[in-house]
Amino acid sequence: MDNTNDIKTAQAFASSWNNLPSGSVYTFDQFEDWFLPLGKSDIEGRDVLELGCGNASLLVHLTRWNPKSATGVDLGDSVTTAQANMAATGYSNFSIVKGDLVQYSGSMKYDLVYSIGVLHHLKEPMAGFESVLRNTKPGGNFHCWVYAKEGNALIIYIVDPIRKVVSHLPWWFTKYAVATPLSALYFLYAHFITTLHMSFMPLYRYSQWIGKRGFLFFRHVAFDQLVTPQTAYIDKKTIEAWLKDERIESGSAYIIFRNGNSWKFGGRIKQ
Repeated sequence: MDNTNDIKTAQAFASSWNNLPSGSVYTFDQFEDWFLPLGKSDIEGRDVLELGCGNASLLVHLTRWNPKSATGVDLGDSVTTAQANMAATGYSNFSIVKGDLVQYSGSMKYDLVYSIGVLHHLKEPMAGFESVLRNTKPGGNFHCWVYAKEGNALIIYIVDPIRKVVSHLPWWFTKYAVATPLSALYFLYAHFITTLHMSFMPLYRYSQWIGKRGFLFFRHVAFDQLVTPQTAYIDKKTIEAWLKDERIESGSAYIIFRNGNSWKFGGRIKQ
């Protein structure tokens, strides 16, 4: 499989992750929100794998739920930062692997495999989902989060065309000359429509969520969207088709529309 585009994407994200302060870019509340309906009881004492770990911003919070082991896989140079961030937590039973998540097969299968904010940046998102299933042990859980096609018209028709141009430029230009002014405009827009309770406006539910954070987080999100060479927006029908895989236990699958513009979904592998 030709993973040239995935390598470019991973390196683009590494330029973002490696130029952030140490630790997690997310709050613990955000981490919990991404994982729901899973919680501490699904993590504690279990072997957990993250496919596409970036700088370990999620794994750092995961350690608070006391997994038996935690493994992160990423194709980019952000693995160096991930290693440092995990070491700083004091949690010792972790492993950071530099490798292609699509092709990854660990020496063991895991009680929980998750991939948050990654599959939609792959050349073949379904191949990434296949890796999630392949690495989950019988009776184990899997959990994913992706950009939705539904609710993202503003991004698809305005931001994505800009991304297709600026993703080929130096990361620092994209971050400071493009992402900064664009995120400033959205920062003002988000606070304006939520303060006035204009629920009919595009991205209202998402604006309620991100509006709780400061401007630098707005810019981080904008830069992440602009720096990647490829992004897919995945509709519910596609996810429903993925979840019909015969390896998934009947009745265990779930799909949750999050913030009006993304999907959380998961389930359990048959015993």
